[in-house]
Amino acid sequence: MPWTGELIAIGTVFCWTISIQFFEAASKRIGATAVNIIRLTVALILFSLFLFFRHGYILPVQFSAHAWFYLSLSGGIGFFIGDIFLFKALVEIGPRVTMLIFSLSAPTTALIGWAFLNETYILHQWLGMFVTLSGVGIVILERNQKMPLLSKLKTRGISLKGILFGFGAMFGQAVGYILSKTGMQTDSGYLDAFSSTQIRAFAALLCFLVFFTVTGKWGKVITAVKDTRAVLFTATGSVFGPFLGVSLSLLVLHYLTTGVASTFLSLVPVFIIPFSIFLHKEYVSIRAVAGAVTAVFGIYFLMM
Repeated sequence: MPWTGELIAIGTVFCWTISIQFFEAASKRIGATAVNIIRLTVALILFSLFLFFRHGYILPVQFSAHAWFYLSLSGGIGFFIGDIFLFKALVEIGPRVTMLIFSLSAPTTALIGWAFLNETYILHQWLGMFVTLSGVGIVILERNQKMPLLSKLKTRGISLKGILFGFGAMFGQAVGYILSKTGMQTDSGYLDAFSSTQIRAFAALLCFLVFFTVTGKWGKVITAVKDTRAVLFTATGSVFGPFLGVSLSLLVLHYLTTGVASTFLSLVPVFIIPFSIFLHKEYVSIRAVAGAVTAVFGIYFLMM
């Protein structure tokens, strides 16, 4: 089917956009730290049930040691370290600047894939990446700007520490995606995307268990699980995020190079605009709409 990879990538963006709404609501109630471990636990339960009914096993122990090593490393770097930096950046410099830095994971992934995976990109694909990321940048830079008579938002300071956290999250995303593709590749094709994501989530959960034990944060988790609504929000976000979203993002690698795939996935901030308007009642200017159109135009170059 033509454009299969591109359609899966767009579906992934929708899943991540929806999951962000639920994770945001849950984090406001119980904090991002508790949300992290709850979402990974729920995701692993979903993966185990799905794989049992689909393949007859709850853990892909038949995967090679090579796959387990790289996918686990990907989960540790992407899901654990990357997410820690991401949440710290959100607190320190806010979502607007954080997501702008985070969107740079697409060209970073492309450069890593070009340097280490022998991936090739022709001129119009590089141009498409640049145009798409330019559109994403326009949208994110416009977000949360103070609008006279229309907005009461305050200007948030940008600290060096916050910028470093943002770049840490960006590199975690890029390196994690590259390691995922390396772990999934076999002589006959690619390993199952859902099984691969389960390994990543399992490795990340182990990292968080150690992290919470060392830092003594289990009290917050115990308190958090008593908030039924927050747990429900997190569970719903887990269905669309770690379960469907991340699995589909790995399935995209069956059809697209890492650079092209990650450029599609960087469109999440653009897809959030309708939610901002209709769900959060936020003001979105013509400049934001122009940025979205620019990003979509970049996608056209990627699909050529």
